[in-house]
Amino acid sequence: MNTLLFIRDNARWLLGGLILTIFSSFGQTYFIALFGSEIRETFSLSHGEFGTIYMVGTLASAATLVWIGRVVDFYAVSTVAFYVCLALSLACLGMSMVSSVWMLVIVIFGLRLFGQGMMSHIAMVAMGRWYSAERGRAVSITSMGFQIGSGVLPLVMVSVVALIGWRASWVLAAAIMIFIATPAIYLLMKKERIPRGQLPATESNSHIKQWTQGEVLADPLFWVMITGVLAPAFIGTAVFFHQTHISEIKGWSRELIAGSIALAAITTILFSLLSGLLIDRFSARQLLPTFLIPLGLGNLVLGLADSPLAIVIYMLLHGVSNGISNTLFGALWPEVYGTLHLGAVRSLIMAAMVIASAMGPGATGWLIDVGIGFELQLVWMGVYCLVTAILMYPVTRALSHRQ
Repeated sequence: MNTLLFIRDNARWLLGGLILTIFSSFGQTYFIALFGSEIRETFSLSHGEFGTIYMVGTLASAATLVWIGRVVDFYAVSTVAFYVCLALSLACLGMSMVSSVWMLVIVIFGLRLFGQGMMSHIAMVAMGRWYSAERGRAVSITSMGFQIGSGVLPLVMVSVVALIGWRASWVLAAAIMIFIATPAIYLLMKKERIPRGQLPATESNSHIKQWTQGEVLADPLFWVMITGVLAPAFIGTAVFFHQTHISEIKGWSRELIAGSIALAAITTILFSLLSGLLIDRFSARQLLPTFLIPLGLGNLVLGLADSPLAIVIYMLLHGVSNGISNTLFGALWPEVYGTLHLGAVRSLIMAAMVIASAMGPGATGWLIDVGIGFELQLVWMGVYCLVTAILMYPVTRALSHRQ
């Protein structure tokens, strides 16, 4: 009941953040990949050539995000969101008119920077800054937009492409951004929210230092946390990118893997909400040692077992880790480093996660090419997750002592 009252009293801000995360889909890998065949055919690109173009655009967007992400610290959220939405709509329109490989690189750069990068960044910064006692719930509800977008928009767009073609589909995406998403987000988030209520018991007597971006980079604990934070982005992207390869080496049908992905989406939503409640009760840093354990176990199962049940178990455990991390990564940074420079601080993490998501498919694909099987890589990644989870325990104690 408390959660329902919270949603009712904060509907405008939560809905604004939810729309931001939903329409970040236009710059997410799973959405752009829907048009991969058409793009490669148009420009006579091989899989490797298109992958290289995509990686270059993505890495450039990550580098830019470190610089542009701090703008949220100086201007109102609604103002930044307005211009970012317009920029994303222009990138969508650019994709509909792309006529050369160089233009394709620029368009992918725009989609990744303003879609996956800035739309997600603005939503999480707003929730982290506007909420204190209810920060976990706010982040968990807003992050559900990622799952809604990945579950609904690709299915809709496949039908749209069949009806009007791939270029016209991007014109439609631009129109949705300009005439629906942009005004809705601006109006909903135009009124800034002032945090109110008591902090969790673990924070109530603390005086949180307001860290600058430079101070965060000099903090040893930040680099230990990053070793864990980047794992879901690297591993998740690699597994989904190589799902066809997995079906071939395991002898599973593609329908089995596609159906199990829906389980991951449902589990992600459930554990996003649950972790939001736990964060509000115990603090984000207390959950830090937990989020990699399910993913580590899931990787071991997927790497070692050949039964079709293995992919189901993996997707369920992946959903648990993904759900916890979606909420945790939105609530952890303002709790640990304050909210004054949150835009600049979080842009570092967001850029690093974008780089990890870009490198995951490439690095694992290269290892496959040199003879290191993906099943063995999954076992390595599973062990890495479990070892890193153990390292998070002393980090949690050190953060609690510092605060």
